Amino acid sequence: MEFVIEQGKQPHHECSTLILPALSIGNVGQLAMDLLVSSMKAEKIGYVDDPSVLPCVGNDAYGPIPCGDLALPLEAYQSSSSRLTLLQQRSPVVKGRMVEFAKNLANFAAASGKKHVVLLSSLDFGKWQKIDMSSGLQMHYLSSVNPDGRDDRCEQLGWKRLQEYNPAQRCWKYLSTLAEGNTMLENNLPFEDEMEDEDYYPSLPFAALFSCLRAKGLKVTCLLCYCSEGDNIQDAFQLAEAACRLLGLNPSTFPGNGSGGWVIPFSWQTVYGPPPDMSIF
Repeated sequence: MEFVIEQGKQPHHECSTLILPALSIGNVGQLAMDLLVSSMKAEKIGYVDDPSVLPCVGNDAYGPIPCGDLALPLEAYQSSSSRLTLLQQRSPVVKGRMVEFAKNLANFAAASGKKHVVLLSSLDFGKWQKIDMSSGLQMHYLSSVNPDGRDDRCEQLGWKRLQEYNPAQRCWKYLSTLAEGNTMLENNLPFEDEMEDEDYYPSLPFAALFSCLRAKGLKVTCLLCYCSEGDNIQDAFQLAEAACRLLGLNPSTFPGNGSGGWVIPFSWQTVYGPPPDMSIF
């Protein structure tokens, strides 16, 4: 993994917290990252190149005028006022190379002096076993602070620990073993055709990232929301707001063009196409 700094830019060492998405259903983590980058007016400082991430290219996602700035698979931004580094991922990891990518990212974060990594991701609503909608949309979390994934700070914010996290479960143990650089017998590998319901959560990208970042001694907090495929703009707002609450930021102080100080990314104007013609109903 190589970090390429844009000409004339310089990373600030005080930006010791890193926020990034873990790609999953509905792309909620990526949408939330777009919302945070645009609302914080974060400065693009470079991009990260990793052979495990599929190549992609597009126009600038935030500017209203096409100025020739290209959007790449892994882009690094920083907000000096909030002391944050933000890493946006726009394309998926090559199948079978998620753990390798997670290890590279963990090494990069540790070498860059990061102390706390916040992962934003989503979970398949169809996999939710114990549904509780009494308090509206529920935020779930997983933290490296304690072995069982619990964090008092997240509990105080009213979030629920991911109940399906079990460090003794075979896939979670497998990830931890790989993250620590140990080897396992091949017949202990949890192959896809042998996947059970309990293997769903550790099979997701956030789990590999969580395991590898934790193995490097970094504090890791995963913020997770359940969703389905479709228009997940509201889920992105929920996830971005949760990240701000965790880090003690107030979105109302953002110079926004949307509700609550948020700056709606320009690229969102066409993300789900035009609204339906109501005359057909």
